[in-house]
Amino acid sequence: MTTVLYYIAQFVISFVATMLFSILFNAPKRLLLAAGFVGAMGWIIYRITVDLNYGIVMAAFLGSFILGMMSHTMSRRYKRPVIIFIVPGIIPLVPGGAAYEATRLLVTNAYTKAVNQFLEVTLTSGAIAFGILCAEIFYYIYTRLKHQYGKLKGKTYRKGYHMNNRL
Repeated sequence: MTTVLYYIAQFVISFVATMLFSILFNAPKRLLLAAGFVGAMGWIIYRITVDLNYGIVMAAFLGSFILGMMSHTMSRRYKRPVIIFIVPGIIPLVPGGAAYEATRLLVTNAYTKAVNQFLEVTLTSGAIAFGILCAEIFYYIYTRLKHQYGKLKGKTYRKGYHMNNRL
């Protein structure tokens, strides 16, 4: 039961953090809940993956991939740019604490530990970027396939245009 409460607390805190960053980035007020939900889902996927011992880099990739997919979905649903959901949602995943720790280790002459920490920060940041890139590619492929499937079935695939209603 405590594990469930732990994940609920993680979800709520990341939801509020993402909403506050959405306010900071001047997101429309009606999108604050949706942006908070997207960011919280990305963080929960990250947290669960870390707790399952898949590693921080894999967790960052999966969290940002889910974040990217949900951002595209919300963007389509609310007819707003994807960036409104991605930017505030990615904030909880950014390895700022690890970057601070790496810098602190460097300043205190613990060079070996600092290099290892910097490498982890770099890999985590790259995984976040790659996760968003993969989500972009997957969503693009999905929309193209959906578009092509609609053409084959004779369904409406552009507003006001139907395959069977050609002049």
